[in-house]
Amino acid sequence: MEMTSKQRLLTALKGGVPDRLPVTTHHLQDYFRNTYMDGKTDIEVFDHLGMDAIHWTEPYRPDPSQGEYFDPLQEAPTNPSFSKRIVSDDWCITHEALPDSRYKTIRYTITTPKGNLTTVLQSNEYTTWVTEHLIKEKKDIDIVGEYVTAPKCNVEQVNQEAEAFGERGLVRGTICGFDISGQPGTWQDAAVLVGIEKLILATFDDPDWVHELLGILNGRKEVYIRSLKGAQYDVLELGGGDASTTVISPKLFRKFVAPYDARLIELVHEAGQRIAYHTCGGMMPILEDIAAMEPDAMETFTPPEMGGDARLAEAKQRIGDKVCMIGGFDQYHHFVNSSEEDTRAAVRRRFAEAGEGGGYILSPSDHFFDADANLLAAFADEARQCRYQ
Repeated sequence: MEMTSKQRLLTALKGGVPDRLPVTTHHLQDYFRNTYMDGKTDIEVFDHLGMDAIHWTEPYRPDPSQGEYFDPLQEAPTNPSFSKRIVSDDWCITHEALPDSRYKTIRYTITTPKGNLTTVLQSNEYTTWVTEHLIKEKKDIDIVGEYVTAPKCNVEQVNQEAEAFGERGLVRGTICGFDISGQPGTWQDAAVLVGIEKLILATFDDPDWVHELLGILNGRKEVYIRSLKGAQYDVLELGGGDASTTVISPKLFRKFVAPYDARLIELVHEAGQRIAYHTCGGMMPILEDIAAMEPDAMETFTPPEMGGDARLAEAKQRIGDKVCMIGGFDQYHHFVNSSEEDTRAAVRRRFAEAGEGGGYILSPSDHFFDADANLLAAFADEARQCRYQ
């Protein structure tokens, strides 16, 4: 019997065998949609290409009893499914544009009763990055720990969007990242605030300080997770590339990443939600460590040709009976400068390596910006031909 996209993706997410190989992608980048898809919306792109759709939504709500409110100085997000920041009288955020000949450059200042914190972000047509990290001195985390706000999930809005999306696919969100620029995983959030090189050195020079920072960030995420009960999410994202073994050692992962994110996954399950643990980069030395945290799915299984280390067939053998696997496709070599035949053959190889027994969702290994729409259509079409017997 033909499944809907939602049924197909959920079946795989739960480790089951769907009617055929589910095929989707991670976030569709604005640059890709505007440059290659005539500005189509996300759902229009999914429909046009014949993929199983993903609807991302992250609506927050403030808690007035904690003195919180939406940031009045922040522009409304262009996507109505995403929320404005949550601030308070003790956690005020202002911004100013800085002159730069190449990139949009903005300095953000967080004003608190015990001092100010600043960070600088730059953007181009592709993405945004940090050029000045928020936490510059160790004492800065005391300010964060005392005054930072903690967003809560707007369950009503999530459920309205989920009902409207219906059977078209999965409704996804993320565990809240830090204000201005942050990431779902606790370590990844800290890396954005401190800088990954400085953070790694601190794990040797002052590990207690690193644990204190991670505890502050974890506590904020716990508040958000406890507010998720009743939200009709299908899966939420946790993790981040700075926790991969492309960046840190398995030893650091086990000491500074797993204890914090495992606690969050436990709370997510208590709230009736699912987690996809996102590791864009090296994964093979820590496959069992990630699986032991008991996420519902793992992604992105980036292949060596893209700078990762994922050996999909080996990963399937080692952890495929414990979690759903998402990703593994080399979008760099098969979405551009490839023939349709080669792209289709790559799909078949991924199905052969990870599809047996279900519990696998074909997806590019994380984001892409440039892609030939014909190759994307071939990618999706070939996946639809991969049937389970």
